[in-house]
Amino acid sequence: MNANLSAAVAVLILLMALGAAVYAVARQRGRRVIATAGQRATYEVLHTAGLAAEPLRAGLSAATAGKAVRHLRTLIGSSGLAVAGRDGLLAYDGADDHHRDQLATAARRAVATGRSTVLSARDLTCDAIDCAVRGAVVAALIRPDSEAVEGALVAVTDKQVMPGMVRATLETGRWAATQLALAELDSSRARLARAELRALRAQISPHFVYNALSAIGSFVRTDPERARELILEFAEFTRYSFRSHGEYTTLAEELRSIDRYLTIERARFGERLQVRLQVAPEVLPVGLPFLCLQPLVENAVRHGVSPKPGVGTVSIVARDAGAECVITVEDDGVGMDPEVLARAVDADEPDAGQHVGLANVDERLRSVFGDGFGLVVETAPGAGTKISMRVPKFRPDVHPARAT
Repeated sequence: MNANLSAAVAVLILLMALGAAVYAVARQRGRRVIATAGQRATYEVLHTAGLAAEPLRAGLSAATAGKAVRHLRTLIGSSGLAVAGRDGLLAYDGADDHHRDQLATAARRAVATGRSTVLSARDLTCDAIDCAVRGAVVAALIRPDSEAVEGALVAVTDKQVMPGMVRATLETGRWAATQLALAELDSSRARLARAELRALRAQISPHFVYNALSAIGSFVRTDPERARELILEFAEFTRYSFRSHGEYTTLAEELRSIDRYLTIERARFGERLQVRLQVAPEVLPVGLPFLCLQPLVENAVRHGVSPKPGVGTVSIVARDAGAECVITVEDDGVGMDPEVLARAVDADEPDAGQHVGLANVDERLRSVFGDGFGLVVETAPGAGTKISMRVPKFRPDVHPARAT
């Protein structure tokens, strides 16, 4: 009996020790997490909103609605939620989905009128004996930028519809509509970027094609083998420049294309054109907008070295700068008046094309990376020109595509 009692006491002491250890660990961890219930609630709301925003930023479709509906229902706190587009119901999450047809009808009415409504149990009658639906709130998804109705949210409740639920549904609907507006803005920016890229290709090609063919033609009789090599370089350059896929490329691919361009230009200028290249190996995989570096090099050759008597040098430097890659294209040519350059690169000026694609490249860099990542131009008459750009080493939405 004493032995059993001793064993029981020993077990009790061990459990108390374990309990004290667990409590100590919990207290220690508690010091590292969010301290208050209010902060935890804020975190949960923001986290859930972020999960819902990601699919909505791709537009409203059956696929994106299916991914977002569960998170939207959590934000509202309803027992069920339907997401509808302009053409009908896209997704439903929760219980009692046998009211789907009635919810679809209410959503179509909201899309047609742009009005949000509250449905009572009388509006949602059914034959199910155990149906728990007591009402619903219909919120029209009205874009704040255009007042266009993109769809509707229908929040179902198993209790009486209270003002708090109405407010939560309407605010969630307003937030979802804003995400859809941002999705359209992202799509518009992407279309604009593609249009600017097409314009840049059209702008560059006449200058370079004419000069390249003239240079190749000068070697056809005197040095046929070199003419053949230049034709192959020209073909590879144009194949890269006019590829049909991918808005982004890597620095390595861009430099490879620039090397082909400079090979042909050196055939034109001979010893007058010198090139200096200094690239840190770790920045070669950095992603950047397609054809954003070649126009800067062409500008240095056309407007810096070409008008300069004697030898001119174009320097291309790409260095590692922590989270960024810094790229500079510099020439020791004739330079220019900064005010004249500022007017020339203005996209609204008719003579903007005199400086090949600088405005185009500047706009695309700012569109992709932000206003802090535009071109920086340093120049003065007789002092050459230096153009710099900063590119983040990693950007989630920049996916380089290799040339094919």
